[in-house]
Amino acid sequence: MTLVEKKHFIEKAEKATIIVANELSEYKGNMLAQNTTPFPLKQDGFSLDILRPNTVASRFTAAQIGDKLKKAFASNDLAKTHFEFALASTNPYGEVTYVERQSANFGIFFEKVMTDSSNIKSIIYPIQPLSGSIAENLAPREIIWVIVPNTNTAVLKELSFRIALACLFTIIIFAAFYLTLNTMLRQKKLSEIKNDFINNMTHEFKTPLATISLAVDAMKNDKVLSDREKIGYFSSIIKEENQRMNRQVETILRAALLDKQEVDLMLKPTHVNEVIKDVADNFKLQLEDKAGKLDLELKAANDFIEADEVHFPNLINNLIDNAVKYSKENVAPEIKISTIANGKNITIRLEDNGIGMSKETVKKIFEKFYRAHTGNIHNVKGFGLGLSYVKTMVDAHDGHIKVDSVLGKGSTFTIELPLKKNQG
Repeated sequence: MTLVEKKHFIEKAEKATIIVANELSEYKGNMLAQNTTPFPLKQDGFSLDILRPNTVASRFTAAQIGDKLKKAFASNDLAKTHFEFALASTNPYGEVTYVERQSANFGIFFEKVMTDSSNIKSIIYPIQPLSGSIAENLAPREIIWVIVPNTNTAVLKELSFRIALACLFTIIIFAAFYLTLNTMLRQKKLSEIKNDFINNMTHEFKTPLATISLAVDAMKNDKVLSDREKIGYFSSIIKEENQRMNRQVETILRAALLDKQEVDLMLKPTHVNEVIKDVADNFKLQLEDKAGKLDLELKAANDFIEADEVHFPNLINNLIDNAVKYSKENVAPEIKISTIANGKNITIRLEDNGIGMSKETVKKIFEKFYRAHTGNIHNVKGFGLGLSYVKTMVDAHDGHIKVDSVLGKGSTFTIELPLKKNQG
């Protein structure tokens, strides 16, 4: 609360007091004594007592005066302000001689005003008869005395609505600023993701196209044309690179379908252990080429779940493929897949000794198009869609997936899926 606000509050309280004082002044000038009957005639003649005006306090009760003050305070936007009041007579020196009307607690706050007025406002205003009235020079001197206790609290109470409104507008401004800043950051992030995706896609398509172009040029050579074995070799290269491009296109299209939630799972009873064995067989050659190994510890006795025959093997394939791709250079990859089951769920655990991930990367690993930053090095190929697809498929199968990783030591993916009910 500022001094200006407190001063403005006091000015309004004084204005309200003056309004009531002026209103009471109108009655003061025209009031005669309560006993208006002259003294009776005497034997030696008669005399008339001089009629004198009475006090305002004799005309109104304390409740009536309090009502007038309440209306005046309300008209000056001080409806919530607490006050105490008194009507008193004074001597010619302005000293109070007699208090004729007062509110219930006036005496209490009067004592406080006398001892400490720092947080109490005392307003005294004379009730004067109207100029030219019959009581102008005869009326006793009277004052209206208004005390406003706890002025600081009273000011805050009167300003409560404006303070609340200011706080609301402040919150709205901060919220708008936060939303604007958040939107800008998201737009920046989306722009970075878009650029990364375009760069990765360009690289992924440029390599097979260049290989196909070289194979076609080689097949035009006369020596190659006359050698059926070389023709077959270059044809197989073209076919392999073509299939590779088709797989990349399918990956992008599949991500688009998942984004639109247009993939309907065809759930069928499936043995998890068998699917893992079949998918693991596809990586034998890659692991042999790197002198690596893949150990299976499929100990789940009950491995029967409801799964899609296409998407479930794909998610297992993506996890193993990631473990192979993100293996350390000059270190043989070691991958271990295990399964265990309880009465309700089966847990699939895939561990590797690869490059691992930082805590920041682990938080974002399931985001679409996200890839750990490696600068302009494209030694690991892909669009950043594999783990996003895995997470989506696990969720679609009513399962849960989590990852634990230590940078430089490897990663562990754990999938929990519900077992098939009513197997009999």
